[in-house]
Amino acid sequence: MMKIGIIDDEILARKVLEDYCSKINTFELVLSTGNPLEFVNFSQYNELDLVFLDIEMPELNGMGILRSMINPPKVILTTAYSEYALESYEHGVVDYLLKPIKIERFLKAINKVSSSNLKQAKKNSGNEELQIRHDGVPVNIPFTSILYIQSFGNYLKIFTDSRMYLISETLIHIATLLSENFQRTHKSYIANLERVTKVTKTHLSIENKIVPVSAMYKVIVSKKIAGLPKS
Repeated sequence: MMKIGIIDDEILARKVLEDYCSKINTFELVLSTGNPLEFVNFSQYNELDLVFLDIEMPELNGMGILRSMINPPKVILTTAYSEYALESYEHGVVDYLLKPIKIERFLKAINKVSSSNLKQAKKNSGNEELQIRHDGVPVNIPFTSILYIQSFGNYLKIFTDSRMYLISETLIHIATLLSENFQRTHKSYIANLERVTKVTKTHLSIENKIVPVSAMYKVIVSKKIAGLPKS
């Protein structure tokens, strides 16, 4: 079952989405709210697979939420305004639905989610290497050999057992290519949690290297490390 959240301050629009979601057998609606701050607080301690997110809301609008999420669930934007479409796709949203939302358009967006999930499942089950280009040459790096990844200006440093690779890439995109054992720990770091040897409130130790853990990620990092199989 996919855990679904709806964040929209328009009660009628929220009810329409609730009705649509109730027709999808694989959906479990766990949050429906008109308060964006309630969603922010909920997501700190609960995982969602897909969020229907309105843009124009009081206190904190949908684009502000998108910009603040570092390890977000899949997001489908729901709005009466089309001018945010370009920026929204820069944040990796699955789809952009204009209100009033028809059931046919809703189902098309859901099919995009299903397609994305299938690609992710294939990646996690079949691809155990990160494929990059280093100095113009294709390189395959086994996931198991990656210690952590650090953002460095417009580049990334990929630290492995044998060496460091410097590539032109973003953390947001590289995260989509990695397996579930990797987790963002800080705005500038992704760590391979299977390689962690020590955990403190502020950092992880990996092969004598220190990877910082910011307050934003502390809960989810602890949760994921606790859920890893014990060796």
